[in-house]
Amino acid sequence: MGKSRNARRRSAAAEAVVETVDGGLAQLIPDPERGRAWTLLIDGAPQSHVDLDDPAYLSFEYQRRLGHVIDLVAPPGRPVQAVHLGGGAFTLARYAAATRPRSTQQVVERDAALVQLVRRELPLDPNARIRVRSVDAREGLGKVPRGWADLVIADVFSGARTPAHLTSTEFLDEVRGVLRPGGTYAANLADGPPLAHLRAQIATAGARFAEVAVVADAAVWRGKRFGNAVLVAADSPLPVAELTRRCASDPHPGRLEHGRALRDFTGGAAAVTDAVAVASPSPPPSVFR
Repeated sequence: MGKSRNARRRSAAAEAVVETVDGGLAQLIPDPERGRAWTLLIDGAPQSHVDLDDPAYLSFEYQRRLGHVIDLVAPPGRPVQAVHLGGGAFTLARYAAATRPRSTQQVVERDAALVQLVRRELPLDPNARIRVRSVDAREGLGKVPRGWADLVIADVFSGARTPAHLTSTEFLDEVRGVLRPGGTYAANLADGPPLAHLRAQIATAGARFAEVAVVADAAVWRGKRFGNAVLVAADSPLPVAELTRRCASDPHPGRLEHGRALRDFTGGAAAVTDAVAVASPSPPPSVFR
């Protein structure tokens, strides 16, 4: 009990860090409930939550779902080779380093000023094998050796929207190029009613991978609100049963769709190519209030 009070006092004494970065106004807000935890916002939109004392703690619901993917991509504790497209505060790279020691990871985050801010205020464990490249996601993919990665995670937002060039079959061809045989691709997607972007992204992944699953809140599936959906794809069977169980038992339960039900959900949406790609829709202002 005393430790909890001390943690709250430390957080109350901590001050927010506000700095202009390439992508807008960055704010690091101390978490009043956790001693050395911070939330990163860009132009008011929450991007990441990091607990420096407990990097295995994932606060955001979509990051918890991606954490389950990291947990299931290989036997427990086994090191993996992972590429993270979009860095934020490096939450998922820290998680993988904590839960899978000796993993080798590459983070691609084009916002060099944000990278400097995060490195200064929320330093990485010096023993973690995490390399950060400040380049565009597709340019960064081109620097990863072919067949190198067990896992590629895409969590890239610019102004709260996924850039168009990261939504296409050509982009997924580049992802496939760096994945080892049997490797896994996961992406954080954001959409709201009528879910046209989500349907198109499922169709796009289905055009390049044999297996696709998507996890989202039930209200998002029903088109009742704007929110996140985590897409997982591979050419080998996905751990559907265990991922379903874990996501359903989260504090904010997620529903997984796979197979025929997911194909039916796409409603005949066409795969997206570079020629017709557009950025994901902007979230309504009420999302971040």
